[in-house]
Amino acid sequence: MDRLAKRQLIGTAGLVAVAAIVTTLLTPERVVAQLLHLADHPVYLAGVIVGLYLVRPFFAWPTMPLSAFVGFVLGVKYGFPVALMGALVTCLIPYRFALRAGEQGGMFGWLGDSGRRIIEVTGETRGVLAARLSPVPADPVSYGAGFARVSPRSFAVGTFIGEIPWVAVEVTAGASLRSLTLTGLTIDALPHVLLFSAALAVLVLAGPAYRHVSAPNSS
Repeated sequence: MDRLAKRQLIGTAGLVAVAAIVTTLLTPERVVAQLLHLADHPVYLAGVIVGLYLVRPFFAWPTMPLSAFVGFVLGVKYGFPVALMGALVTCLIPYRFALRAGEQGGMFGWLGDSGRRIIEVTGETRGVLAARLSPVPADPVSYGAGFARVSPRSFAVGTFIGEIPWVAVEVTAGASLRSLTLTGLTIDALPHVLLFSAALAVLVLAGPAYRHVSAPNSS
């Protein structure tokens, strides 16, 4: 198993283990009470949110729990823009690492090669956007873009727009959990958002892919 896959597996397992320990030691009511208490102290809350987004890439945690946490403590109105900016910032960290690291072997090398092939066909912004709209974990996309030498502007624009539907669902789910009623529109909308994002990814790639395949020298 490659290093990136190991890191993601260990990071996710660690996050699950922490959640299991917390829920074992504390009742759900106590956990909710502590989070609501944190939400009443904006300075501490801001520090926690910034800290979580900054350390997330080093533990290879998925971004979804952070967006849900932000939705829980801030609600949809304020949580959505905060979580969207947090997703961009936390994705920039592995991207900048890969950009500075240069050529790599193993899985990192494969990510770089894959990223370059996609970008040759789609262009930088379009390729990052399609990758973000697809259900691919955040970090492989960020590393791949960095190793493929995608420009910071293209990476930021593609990531910002591509994360919008995912962050919207995750923040809404977190806001619903605040009242312990994860029902209705949030759950019902999830399959539609997945389908919508996949369709957008196809549309984003369709034009460049067709031009690449139909070009006289493409073979």
